[in-house]
Amino acid sequence: MFPRARAPSSSLATDTTQRENSFMRSLVTILLGAALVFSIYHFYFKKMPTTDEGTAPTQAISLIGVREDLLLIAHAENSYVAQNGHCVSMDELISSGALAMSHPDRDGYTYSIQCSGSEFTVTGRHAAAAAGSPIRYPNFATDQNMETREVN
Repeated sequence: MFPRARAPSSSLATDTTQRENSFMRSLVTILLGAALVFSIYHFYFKKMPTTDEGTAPTQAISLIGVREDLLLIAHAENSYVAQNGHCVSMDELISSGALAMSHPDRDGYTYSIQCSGSEFTVTGRHAAAAAGSPIRYPNFATDQNMETREVN
């Protein structure tokens, strides 16, 4: 009699199916968002680079500063050797004004210069880490050729 009218049972089934489909879409969207956040966390925070093997990411700034200090000291020593023909100790370099550094240390690293005629090595050393500590403190040396390397 009413060809366009729907049967009441099929209308209820369609409404229920649509509600379930929108709920599942929302659930899948939330799960995909959580997976994306976890992936970003894992690759960004867990895989933070370190400057040296066995060091903490928080040491990066300090280690870069130590390397820069060693290069600064080596440059000042090179200039002093060029002017005077021989190298001098850290205290003499500071007192002569060739090196504008008030304290020969940074974040637990102490600097020293080993001289041999006009050749020298500037060394930055840190006390060993506490026993059982996963962090290590590398020691560095820079020579008259301005090459910085890790030393024991």
